[in-house]
Amino acid sequence: MHVLVVLPTYNESENIDRVLRSVRSALPDAHVLVVDDGSPDGTAEMAERLGKELDNIDVLRRSGKSGLGSAYRAGFAWGLERGFDACVEMDADLSHDPAALPGLVAPVASGAELAIGSRYVPGGVIPNWAWHRRLLSRGGNVYASVLLGLDVADSTSGFRVYAASLLQRIELDAIRADGYGFQIEMTYESRRAGASIVEVPIRFVDRVDGESKMSMFIVVEALGLVTWWGLLRLVGAGHARARTPTPSTRSSADPTRST
Repeated sequence: MHVLVVLPTYNESENIDRVLRSVRSALPDAHVLVVDDGSPDGTAEMAERLGKELDNIDVLRRSGKSGLGSAYRAGFAWGLERGFDACVEMDADLSHDPAALPGLVAPVASGAELAIGSRYVPGGVIPNWAWHRRLLSRGGNVYASVLLGLDVADSTSGFRVYAASLLQRIELDAIRADGYGFQIEMTYESRRAGASIVEVPIRFVDRVDGESKMSMFIVVEALGLVTWWGLLRLVGAGHARARTPTPSTRSSADPTRST
C-alpha cells in the first residue's frame, strides 16, 4: 500500500528533524508531505534539507497561516492526484508517536477506510492531563458522537489514516471547519459516506518543544459547529456542511493539536 503522511507545520523547527526521522523509521516506504504555512522560523527549509537526506519527503509551501483544515485538504488533494492509496494525518509536534504508525495503518491496509488513533478506547492513554482538560475533551467527544450519530469515541483525534477510496467520496472542498471541528466534520462525513471506521488505542502526550497553537476560541467554535450540524441532522437537512455558517471572526490559527 502506497502511503502518504501529511504533516502540517507552522514554526516547528524544534521538532521537524526528530518527527521526520521518526516517521521514516516507523514507515520506511511511506512518502511524507510537509505542508508549511510560511513558517518564519525556517521549518520548510529544514524539511527540504532533510528530504534530500532521507528521500521521499516533499514540502508544500503556502504563503501564510490558512488553518489546519485547509492544510489537510491541500495535502489530501496532493496525495490523491499522485495515486496514493492512503493518507495519514498527524501532528508535527510529537504529541502523536510516530512509532504507532504501523498499527494505525494496518486496519486500512486490511480494508477499513478510516483508522482513528483513539485516546478513549481500551488501551488509550493521556498522561499528565489536568482533570478539567480531560473532562472537556471527553465531554466534547461524547456530545459530538451522540448529536451526530458517529458511534466514535474520539472524533477529535488528529492522528488518523484515510483510505483514498474514502477521500474520493468526500467533497473535500466543501469541508469548512478548522481545528477540532475539522476532525469532527471529517468523521461525520466519513460516516455519511458509509465508511468502515476502526479506532486504534494510542498514547497522546503534550508537546515538549515549541508553542501550542490551541485556543479556547477553537474549542468553542467546534462545539458550536457540532450543535449546528446536529440541529440540521435532526430536522433532516441534506448537506449540513454546505450550509455551515462561516463566522466573520473565524480564526486563521493553525491548531495542530487534538483536544
